[in-house]
Amino acid sequence: MIQQQTVDAVKLGDAAIDENTKAMLEKLKIVTVIGSGTMGNGICHVFAQSGFNVHMMDINQAAMDKALVTIGKNMDRQVAKNTLTEEAKQQALSRISTYTDMAQAVKDADIVVEAATENIDLKIKIFQQLDQLCPEHCILATNTSSISITRIGSYTKRPGKVIGMHFMNPVPVMKLVEIINGYATDADVTNTVHALSTYLGKVPCIVNDYPGFISNRILMPLINEAILSLQEGVAGVEEIDTIMKLGMAHPMGPLQLADFIGLDTCYSIMNVLHMGFGNQKYAPATLLANMVQAGFLGVKSGEGFYKYTPGSKELVVSDRFKNKGWKI
Repeated sequence: MIQQQTVDAVKLGDAAIDENTKAMLEKLKIVTVIGSGTMGNGICHVFAQSGFNVHMMDINQAAMDKALVTIGKNMDRQVAKNTLTEEAKQQALSRISTYTDMAQAVKDADIVVEAATENIDLKIKIFQQLDQLCPEHCILATNTSSISITRIGSYTKRPGKVIGMHFMNPVPVMKLVEIINGYATDADVTNTVHALSTYLGKVPCIVNDYPGFISNRILMPLINEAILSLQEGVAGVEEIDTIMKLGMAHPMGPLQLADFIGLDTCYSIMNVLHMGFGNQKYAPATLLANMVQAGFLGVKSGEGFYKYTPGSKELVVSDRFKNKGWKI
């Protein structure tokens, strides 16, 4: 059950919670999060900090142990900034339980948020399992950044309860939650997820189910165009990112952002857009495809367009791109 918000414990959003909304949210006693990676542990973080009992589920216990350490370190940063008390941190961590068995993780869940790898076959398999194992009233949300909610829901017997709940990375910091209605999503499910997102201190925006939704339909072609510009030798890595930062007021250049997101994720989303719209303008750059195939995935692999050294915040262009005239 969600716990009362207190000034000295958890800092949530400024939106007022009326009695009807409070009653709606009181029904959400247990939140199960599928996946303990970057997005999964961030989602667990915000739910636990907001007073919910969280079941973290992953097939790999070591990955969940690592996720708990990450959540603790991220909360330590909040404590250092006086946005969270040490007592509130300990309470939040105590609300997170880990499970390697999906049946146990979801048997009492009121809402599940799936945050597994951005792979349609994997997500369909997970949602088919969730449909069989979750209580009838349970909302099935996915953190997918591009895959059709309608398609995922069609593989369940409860498409009305399937919805997109797309958090941004890093989850504890970024305010936006992109809520995606599938064609069959029930209005009360949308209203519940909207109210829940607000309660978490986020700003929810509701969109309809088209490839890439809004966030990635706009962002990913921009990133892909930056990669094409590099591929064609129009400019170098540093020049492309500097122009977008200083000229367009972007806090991070598109190539650095691609590294941060993960080049494999960017490639996957571009393929979803390409197949979904059937338009060649969404075809992923050959350079992007080659880098993913070769394992140069950005921050997660240690090198992409930039090279990343543990403990260093210095932005260093990969040796592969230091020659500004470089082409495929």
